[in-house]
Amino acid sequence: MIKRNLLVMGLAVLLSACGFQLRGTGTNDLRVKEMDVSARNAYGQTVVQLRQVLERSGVNVHAGAPYRLVLTNEQESSRSASYSGGNSTAEYELTTTLSYSILGLNNLELLSNKVEARKVYVRDGGNITGSDQEALRAREEMRRDLVQSMVSRLQQLSPAQLDELQRKADARAKAEADALEAARRQQAETPQQSPMEIPGN
Repeated sequence: MIKRNLLVMGLAVLLSACGFQLRGTGTNDLRVKEMDVSARNAYGQTVVQLRQVLERSGVNVHAGAPYRLVLTNEQESSRSASYSGGNSTAEYELTTTLSYSILGLNNLELLSNKVEARKVYVRDGGNITGSDQEALRAREEMRRDLVQSMVSRLQQLSPAQLDELQRKADARAKAEADALEAARRQQAETPQQSPMEIPGN
């Protein structure tokens, strides 16, 4: 028994040394320690779970943070993947796509992208209630997968990278503002033609 326990412990140490981590265990190390998180549906399950995971990972999630993660769109879809004889049961593929943006100072967009989760479940025509519950469970698992994918994306970002993206966004915004101002000046300096007067008969 002791040998077996030692073997299990040794295997766990070896796996952790290789970077392996069971989902839902340990901590997610994020280099960005301050971030606001928002969504169109402010009380939706996805944004609530994401905030919780980030806070557990040591991120200070608050409204005054220099960077803001915005979940811009969450779309769910399903399609028939296969049918059985008599159409009594069928496999359905569920997909959820989560689009997001990261905003910096002056609400300038620094980057935008999306993450996606897919899952197949069996819908039994003879047990609609059970099938609906199975679909709900699948959606919940997919939501957890989406949150984990978002955290993985955030783990790849560093404050230095976000600062560089902010500088580029500031430069783009300044160039656009300068172009608008130049166009406005040119329009103001262009003499306006007075309407042609037609002499009366």
